[in-house]
Amino acid sequence: MIELYTSTTNYFSKKPSFLCTKRRNFMKTAVVWAARLLPFIYMALIWIMSSLPSNHFVELPDSQIDRFIKESLHLIEFALLYGLFVAASLTGKRKFKRSVNMLLAVAAALYGLTDELHQSFYPYRSASLFDLFKDVLGVAVVYYFVDGALYQGKFPRFRRLLEKWRGYAGRG
Repeated sequence: MIELYTSTTNYFSKKPSFLCTKRRNFMKTAVVWAARLLPFIYMALIWIMSSLPSNHFVELPDSQIDRFIKESLHLIEFALLYGLFVAASLTGKRKFKRSVNMLLAVAAALYGLTDELHQSFYPYRSASLFDLFKDVLGVAVVYYFVDGALYQGKFPRFRRLLEKWRGYAGRG
């Protein structure tokens, strides 16, 4: 009598290793391309939200708190854009040089300038040098941490995080 199937011998229970490798490579490629596209998607969202009234999405009952939170978002908004630029650049094949880091910070700050100019064309929005200052300050703070971690030996935990991301998503 030929035994066709037993509970101890299931030939379909283990997946071939090449399928796992292909799936892992596909996921890594998807993460890398998502990281590369995310800054541009975020820039589009900034552009769209800049053309809408400031109370379009949310308005808090206390107008002073509402204004404080929305004004504080300038610091975060462009700091996040710069951080996304850095994450996208770390996925590249080339070494992440200090000059590239500076160029990304300048690009994020210039997009802050572009955003302020864009807002000046809408009657329900305002553009000011103080808003631009907050945009650039947010970028400068994150630049300080990235530059310190990668090039000055400061912030070892943050450096390990950036190196871990580079090791996963980057090419070396």
